[in-house]
Amino acid sequence: AKAKAEPEGKAKAKAKAEPKASPKDFGKPALEGQYRSGKPVDVEALTRMSKDDLGLLQQPSKPRFKTALVGIYVRSQPYGASDKSSNGHRYDTIPFANGMIMAGMSCQLIHYVHQEHDKFFEVVKNFDALIVRCNPGQIKADGGDQGKFDDSMRAIRKAGIQVWPSPDVMEFMGAKDALCKIATMSIGLEDTLAYYDEASFSAGFKKTMAFQPRVIKQNRGSSGEG
Repeated sequence: AKAKAEPEGKAKAKAKAEPKASPKDFGKPALEGQYRSGKPVDVEALTRMSKDDLGLLQQPSKPRFKTALVGIYVRSQPYGASDKSSNGHRYDTIPFANGMIMAGMSCQLIHYVHQEHDKFFEVVKNFDALIVRCNPGQIKADGGDQGKFDDSMRAIRKAGIQVWPSPDVMEFMGAKDALCKIATMSIGLEDTLAYYDEASFSAGFKKTMAFQPRVIKQNRGSSGEG
């Protein structure tokens, strides 16, 4: 007798879901003074601006993709700017990078130094994707040229390397009023409002405050200063 083929639904039900990755699967996080961003891509040619990679998980030995998180250290400001921890990384850098690592990708932490512009963009050609975490104004504050940086990132994208976010996304969606543009989408909140003069702010904000607490954000601003 022929064996009956199991219905597709039952066959799928039997397949075990892959267990979710846990930080424990990647060894102990880096301790103070430890550096874990030197491989798999060779970044030795770049100046390291951070003291260490405290909290960063081990890079995968065989990453699905090789990524880098690009930061900017403002040398004229304490700790490299107000959005940085005492080791020179942004406060959210380690969670970002560890999320990539737990998804099977490597994520090296590097800094853009404008004096090494050409060298920097030669090195990053070896990555599959870049996460850009350079706050608006900080490249200029360090003496660099934001336009030059953005143009080089556009060239990287044209070469087939992913850049998140791209310079054009930052230009058109970087201000807080971008939240108003997506307010009616499934990822937005319909009561997100923008005010551009004192009169509309006074009338609109007081009206919404009658219903629930509100969050006020400056339209342009970052590093905790918005």
